[in-house]
Amino acid sequence: MSDESGTGRTPDDARAGLHAPFRPQAARVVTLGLAVLVALLTAALVAALPSIAPEYGPGDQAGIALLGLAITWFCWRQASVSARPDETGLTIRNLVVSRRLAWAEIVSVRFGGGRPWVQLDLADGDTLAVMGIQRADGARADAEARRLATLVELHSRTARDD
Repeated sequence: MSDESGTGRTPDDARAGLHAPFRPQAARVVTLGLAVLVALLTAALVAALPSIAPEYGPGDQAGIALLGLAITWFCWRQASVSARPDETGLTIRNLVVSRRLAWAEIVSVRFGGGRPWVQLDLADGDTLAVMGIQRADGARADAEARRLATLVELHSRTARDD
C-alpha cells in the first residue's frame, strides 16, 4: 500500500526512516582513516624496529604495539558513536559511556549556540550529549537534530497531549 503523495512509500517505510540510527559522517570518515593509518604504521614500526634501532628490545616493541592498539581503539570508538532510536526509547553510544533512555525521559533536544553536538534535556534535570549528531556535518546535522526532535515529540504524545 503506497501513500497518497505518490512517492510509493508506505507509512511504515516513513516511520522506519524516521527511526534510522544517527551517526556522524565527517568524524566517522576521518577517525576510521586515522585508525587504519595508525595500525599500519604501528605494525611497520614494530617490524622494522630491530633493524633500525637494535638497542630496543621486545619490551619496546610490545610498548609501541600497545600504544598503537590504544590509539586505534580510541579512533574506532570515536567512529562508532551513534544514537539508535526504536519504539521504546533511544540508545546513545558516546565516546566513553553508553546509555539507554526511554522516550519519556527526554524533555527536549537542543543544537544551537555553537554546541558541537546535540544535547538532550532530561526529565531528571540532567543533560546528555548525543555525539552521533555533530556540528561538523553542517546542514545534515541540522536535519538530523530536527529528526531527533520529531521522534521525541512523536513518542512523548499522550492521549490528552499534555
